[in-house]
Amino acid sequence: MQPVTAPPIPERVRTLAATAAPTHVSLPGTDLPAVPARGGVDGRGRPVLLVMPGEPLHGAYDEPVVTVDLTASRSLGGVEASRGLLKVQGWAQTVPEAEAREAAITIAERCPDEALFEALEGGGPRLLRVDVGQVLYLTGPESGALDGEEYLGARPDPLMEVAERMLHHVNGAHREQLESALASLLDGPVPDVWLWELDRFGATVRSGIDEPTLIRLPWPAPITDAASLERALRCLLCHR
Repeated sequence: MQPVTAPPIPERVRTLAATAAPTHVSLPGTDLPAVPARGGVDGRGRPVLLVMPGEPLHGAYDEPVVTVDLTASRSLGGVEASRGLLKVQGWAQTVPEAEAREAAITIAERCPDEALFEALEGGGPRLLRVDVGQVLYLTGPESGALDGEEYLGARPDPLMEVAERMLHHVNGAHREQLESALASLLDGPVPDVWLWELDRFGATVRSGIDEPTLIRLPWPAPITDAASLERALRCLLCHR
């Protein structure tokens, strides 16, 4: 049996969604153009829109069908590079009052916005949550669709938070080590190297900015805890 070298697609898409921000929202079946979106993604992977007075969705209470664009990106030396685009299609519903504060806090952790808490006071911005029907994903060479049940039934990588911290540390302080390790592994120079993805199944290294190449380096077996992930990453950086 071949080892698993990458996360299952539903897990991969949920992980991207957990770090993504909404960029646009559109109302299929209408003549209205897509408009910029504010908000974030809640703990279950559902987009939550921060809708301001005067925007098309502000007065909507009949659960209109919407498509929300979510973009996950990574900063590489000050250059924002897209990790993936998700188009979440579903029905926009008012976030229940009992759940609104939790949703606002969750979103504010990744997408801070003072208007999130204005929405809790009523009479101004609204919080609308998307009841997911389908998710279209485009992540580098991979594209496809997940139905709502498959998407919502998956979970992000359980090591996502610690993996992101490790990744940022490597890119900020250890890129020379990473480049040396890659040159040794691939028996030749690898220019402009960045750690691109880090998860329980392996690491992905990105080489180049304008025309990047992605190099997947799987672990011998899936990793189940933060200490083991740190050891695997240290072994990768120390490879000679």
